[in-house]
Amino acid sequence: MEDDLLIQISNRIKEKRREKNITVQELATRANVSKGLISQIENSRTIPSLIVLIDIVKALDIDLNVFFKDIRHKNNSFPLIIKRKKEYEYFEKEHADGFHYYRIFTQHVKDSTVDIVLLELEPNANRPLVETEAYEYKYIISGQIEYVFGDNSRYHLSQGDSMLFDGRMAHTPSNTGSTKATMLVIYFFEAKANA
Repeated sequence: MEDDLLIQISNRIKEKRREKNITVQELATRANVSKGLISQIENSRTIPSLIVLIDIVKALDIDLNVFFKDIRHKNNSFPLIIKRKKEYEYFEKEHADGFHYYRIFTQHVKDSTVDIVLLELEPNANRPLVETEAYEYKYIISGQIEYVFGDNSRYHLSQGDSMLFDGRMAHTPSNTGSTKATMLVIYFFEAKANA
């Protein structure tokens, strides 16, 4: 186990124990280990075995997924991800003729989500105005696109052009060219505040 992971786990144990007002002795008794071992783990002086670590987390009455959420190797906090074209997931949306979506990948970032999609538009593609609970980034890979917004504003985009907007504004693209147009779409879904 790398030092930074050990420190993160040690700090999480100490933090959760204090949040629950549990003494080191109480935690040791619940996890069936010595008080000295808990102290050494919390101070990053020893690495617990997997079984002991699981017993400690259970003794803290915390779900394992919750405990380990956001614990990651600092030097590899965002992994390199390669996805081949044949692995893109095809999907369709309702009331959208001539729209071909290919999900490249979806990544949760803390409490938010980034969804990356390849969108192909046929020359006669059409759909009504839509709203999305996300900020949307569009990069035109090929073709001619016109974006129409609910206030009737229109923006023409060509290969290499890009735009970012709040998807909660009613919007829709159309292909103004005579061949298929392709764009990279990145949706940034914000974390929802707890009610």
